Amino acid sequence: MIEPARRSAKLFRAATMQVDSQADLPPDDDDFERPSKTQLKRDMAELQKLGEEMLTLPESRWEPLALPEILSDALKAAKKITNFEGRRRQLQYVGKLMRKVDPEPIREAVAAFKLGHAQDALKLHQAEHWRARLLADDNALQAFLAQHGEIDVQQLRSLVRAARKDASGAPEKRNGRAYRELFQFIKASEVRDGDA
Repeated sequence: MIEPARRSAKLFRAATMQVDSQADLPPDDDDFERPSKTQLKRDMAELQKLGEEMLTLPESRWEPLALPEILSDALKAAKKITNFEGRRRQLQYVGKLMRKVDPEPIREAVAAFKLGHAQDALKLHQAEHWRARLLADDNALQAFLAQHGEIDVQQLRSLVRAARKDASGAPEKRNGRAYRELFQFIKASEVRDGDA
């Protein structure tokens, strides 16, 4: 059993330690709100995800972002890792390093890169659509010419004729060259008109 004097000293020390620990806390302000532990974890996971999205960018797009060398090296290492667990750990490390940089320019770079890919894919789909229309319908040629002003009409007609002829042949005798050339011609004219 603990002696009464020892016991009261022990209680006194515990009470003073509790008061001291409360002195370290910030004053009770209604305006002061710290982010919750869950919110901090969400933010860290978001930065890790942003680091993972950085891996989709070509390394030439990292240079304008002025990333710290240690982060660039960690990203390069993550690109090389093929083992699932090793890659996961490397991405956690990248996420940790991402906490020390401003994420907004990185988000903008990733979004711009994704938008560029989406626009490129849309142009390819449009070119495929035009090719299918040109092969299926004679009136589509006039619509294409109306949309794309300055193109070589004779070359376009020649490519459409050759692609139709190739498509009408037996499947084992098709080579698809005219079909591909027609697509390339349409794609080039779409790009040229998009730049103008």
